[in-house]
Amino acid sequence: MRFPRTFAVLGLSLLLPIACTTLRADEEHEEASEHEGGHPIVLTSPLIKDVVTTQEYVCQIHSRRHVEIRALEEGYLEEIPVQEGQKVKEGQLLFKVVAVLYKARLEADKAELELAEIELRNTRKLFEKKIVSDQEVALAKATREKAKAKVDLASAELGFTRVKAPFDGIIDRQYQQLGSLVEEGDILTTMSDNSLMWVYFNVPEANYLEYEMQEGAVDPASPQQLRLPEANIELRLANGKIFDQTAGDTVTVESNFDNETGNIQFRADFSNPKGLLRHGQTGTLLIHQKRKDAVVIPQRSTFEILDKQYVYVVGEDDIVHQKAITVAHEQDDIFVVDSGVMATDRIVIEGVRQLHDGDHVKYEYKKPEEVLAHLKHHAE
Repeated sequence: MRFPRTFAVLGLSLLLPIACTTLRADEEHEEASEHEGGHPIVLTSPLIKDVVTTQEYVCQIHSRRHVEIRALEEGYLEEIPVQEGQKVKEGQLLFKVVAVLYKARLEADKAELELAEIELRNTRKLFEKKIVSDQEVALAKATREKAKAKVDLASAELGFTRVKAPFDGIIDRQYQQLGSLVEEGDILTTMSDNSLMWVYFNVPEANYLEYEMQEGAVDPASPQQLRLPEANIELRLANGKIFDQTAGDTVTVESNFDNETGNIQFRADFSNPKGLLRHGQTGTLLIHQKRKDAVVIPQRSTFEILDKQYVYVVGEDDIVHQKAITVAHEQDDIFVVDSGVMATDRIVIEGVRQLHDGDHVKYEYKKPEEVLAHLKHHAE
């Protein structure tokens, strides 16, 4: 009865290595056939080419001159010859305050001036006859000058009852109506000069440094001006259409960063000949800039681990190596790369999800020009 049990144990011990060998062979077969059974592995190389990159910034649109028109004297509004939204010329009458009191004050001050001049003439005659001293003449002169100053002041106050346009522009909302009693300093309306629009946008520090460090960007004679070489600055409106004027390649930079946001404010100037842009609008500012000899790869060749971008590079021994890259710009379905890969590298563009670092692969190679000609996919 003991021999059969011994033979059974011996037989089991002989079968175990065979089973393990078979299982390991099956696993190796599955691993080897994984690439073959999945998507084919396709390689390409980074392409060196000139590309136009685009940076987008949310922006606020302001008139070059946007001012509040306020009452300089108190009184009732007697006349408002303009309407909201109307274009006006410099010096055109906007509001008129009842001027009766100011006219009366001016006439009274003129009469005092006339009396002071008569007094001065009489005092001079008496001085010539040596009846009064030169001090009396000086006092009469001072009285005359004081009266003249009062006339000038009354004349100015009368002029302030007529509120005129300080420049060519557009009248905005009217805050007071005909017959309203206004006090000195009350706001009557606002006015905008929309011939040139100032477009403000916030730029992160990293982008600011990239712009500043470009050759020829800063002119020591105008440090507040920043020139973006080979750039074209456009404005996309709220309806998605591009404004028909451009800002060229120059922007104005503020002096300080915002400590809370880490941004610095830029300003681009847009001519507005048709008057389409108005103060207070919003849009998206587009900075198109040509980058020469940029390293370009398809987005679908990359994958992300902990907010870092990687690609699989295949060496001469056909072994896959995971490599980190630094992305300078994202443009449609390509990445412009600052570092991590070279034009001579071979990177995986199809079958990325099937691979692991250190895998040995069989692959098909496609020229980068062919791959980049019809890209439609984003990074995996």
